[in-house]
Amino acid sequence: MTAEAAVPGPGHESFAWRHGKNRHCGAMTEQNDTQGSSQESSQAKAGAIIVPVTLFEQNCTIIWDEPGKKAVVIDPGGDVPKILEAIKQTGVTVEKIWLTHGHIDHVGGAAELRDALKVPIEGPHQADKFLLDNVVESGARFGMTGVRNFAPDRWLEEGDTVSIGGLQFDILHCPGHSPGSVAFFNKELRFAHVGDVLFAGSVGRTDLPGGSHATLISSIKTKLLPLGDDVGFICGHGAGSSIGQERMTNPFITGEM
Repeated sequence: MTAEAAVPGPGHESFAWRHGKNRHCGAMTEQNDTQGSSQESSQAKAGAIIVPVTLFEQNCTIIWDEPGKKAVVIDPGGDVPKILEAIKQTGVTVEKIWLTHGHIDHVGGAAELRDALKVPIEGPHQADKFLLDNVVESGARFGMTGVRNFAPDRWLEEGDTVSIGGLQFDILHCPGHSPGSVAFFNKELRFAHVGDVLFAGSVGRTDLPGGSHATLISSIKTKLLPLGDDVGFICGHGAGSSIGQERMTNPFITGEM
């Protein structure tokens, strides 16, 4: 089984991972399928597709458990019909919407998608409430019509857990890019979704309201790097990577920037 890099493009970039195999998700290009099916049956399995949305080519991500096909949509920033079509084509049952933070390119379609699917929104941290209260204003600056201010069904805090199907994720509060940014970490899969906190070769911008570069770097060093070098991640834009790769080569982490 192969794994494609999580690079936004005209289609839906897709990949799958299993604990002990394709751990680095978008960073790795293939899996080793030499183990027997009897051993695999006891391992956590998951699949995902990335649906690039909005002019910002934001990585709206659909993650599901296997074989149950219970799914979550992470950061539906807009283009809701496109997201709904991807859900239909994938054949999954979406049970939740998760938000990494409150910026318009990550939440612009959240209220509409919640109405369409009748599922709860979980996240981000309540420190981003001021952003969710101003979605309409933010959308107007970028010509995004039909967006709505909203509140999630559940705010997320450091140490919380969220689940979808048989998959459980720990919540890491990672302020800096925005005050309420959170990351979702699955220990068994050795996988995280980090939103705009960390990128392949870069970090999130901090010149927006509530941003702080020093706080962001602290979040990365105290929350993400300790997860382990083998942890792969999807980020909000561009290709995925691994904690180990970024620890070694990301200039914002190594101190070269």
